[in-house]
Amino acid sequence: MGDRLIRRLLVPNRGEIAVRIARSCREMGIVSILACAEDDQTTAFARAFDEVVSLGEGDARDTYLNIPKIIDAARLATADAIHPGYGFLSERKALAVACEEAGIIFIGPRPDAIELMGSKSASRGLMETLGVPVVPGYSGDDHSDATLIRESARVGFPLLVKASAGGGGKGMKIVTRAEDLPSAIESARREALKAFGDDRLLLEKYIERPRHVEFQVFGDGAGNVIHLFERDCSIQRRHQKIVEESPAPAFSDDLQARMADAAIRAAAGVRYRSAGTVEFILDRSGTFYFLEMNTRLQVEHPVTEMVLGVDLVRAQIEVAQGHPLPWRQSELMQRGHAIECRVYAEDPDNGFLPQTGEVAYYREPSGAGVRVDSGIEQGSVVSVRYDPLLSKLIVHAETRELAIARLRRALDDYRILGTKTNLPYLRRIVGHEAWRRGEVGTHFVAEHEGDLTPRAVDGAAELAAVIVAASGAESSRRGGAQRALPSVWETLGEILR
Repeated sequence: MGDRLIRRLLVPNRGEIAVRIARSCREMGIVSILACAEDDQTTAFARAFDEVVSLGEGDARDTYLNIPKIIDAARLATADAIHPGYGFLSERKALAVACEEAGIIFIGPRPDAIELMGSKSASRGLMETLGVPVVPGYSGDDHSDATLIRESARVGFPLLVKASAGGGGKGMKIVTRAEDLPSAIESARREALKAFGDDRLLLEKYIERPRHVEFQVFGDGAGNVIHLFERDCSIQRRHQKIVEESPAPAFSDDLQARMADAAIRAAAGVRYRSAGTVEFILDRSGTFYFLEMNTRLQVEHPVTEMVLGVDLVRAQIEVAQGHPLPWRQSELMQRGHAIECRVYAEDPDNGFLPQTGEVAYYREPSGAGVRVDSGIEQGSVVSVRYDPLLSKLIVHAETRELAIARLRRALDDYRILGTKTNLPYLRRIVGHEAWRRGEVGTHFVAEHEGDLTPRAVDGAAELAAVIVAASGAESSRRGGAQRALPSVWETLGEILR
């Protein structure tokens, strides 16, 4: 048995990740408690929980990012533990410290690991001492403009100006000429300060046309670390991942072994506890470099779960209770191929602007090897306050070719009406011949922009699907009462209103 038993678990989060954690709790016989904003209490994801407590009204700063409120909610609900999910406070040392001080189990790494790996400059320095390859650059203590400009001559162009304290592409600028560096530094500082409250910057040599390959790692906090293989996350738009898969295509056994060893060294170097991800960039010659470590569960964790047949959330809870790692390295083996697509409420026809509004019709794909992690349903309201991620579609099959066929079918079956989504864009990506051949890289979207640009609706098939969907939505709204199918013009008028 472990050192501490978790009977009641609080999740200060929302959407599909909240549902995902609640499901593992139910299987483990743990009471799941959602801590959410007042207007989230009646949502589809809230109903996945055994209990709900309010964090009050207001935006994320007043609710999901308010540590005192979250600790008070945990005490009110007599929760033994807090699982932060991802986003919001999941990589904030302050929440882990507050949990320790309150005698609440924090399901994640220790505060010192969160702090160290959350700093790009500090983590880069640690990787150098551990012998993990890092991109040539500058990450010293002097963050002044003059020093960055001087060091740029040593690093060479093109280079990246990056926020030391964050990720997700915020505070990141590509600079190809020395004369553009001062303005890039100014812009990156401004973005970094706004996003992370920290305007410190570092420099890295810009690796052209790389791949983004990450390794899932898991540690027990006592120095024992294993890896759960790789995920290729190269298909990105503006540094945000769109499509992820495992195993990585065109990836040799030797390269996999060397990168896995580096990932384990990185995690063991901070005596890592719980689930984490060590991210690398891989150049065209097969040379890889440490990018960063995410000290939390990743959005794309279902890809690993599907290809290995494991439950990472359950493992996080077990290790937090003091149990040993639930797997030995020799027991883990990739079986088949898994691919994930992120479904966003955004308009590909209009610069991918986030969308809001009510989901008038919602139908998930199903079938063997198809998984949908979602926090919405028909009637859900998409708010401007939060990240526009609606759901994740994950498929698994015996081979990559079969997984692609399954994914294309599932995307065709996925229907969301009432708010625009990136589903048509995802269909174009997974239908592209270059991606299907495994020719992936972080510049895939830019290089194939012409092929991925939204096209005029291909009349008959799409229109028929919309009419049927709208008819189903109307029937549902009227409690399933029978009525004649609406005319084409009535349906289109309803959709366009």
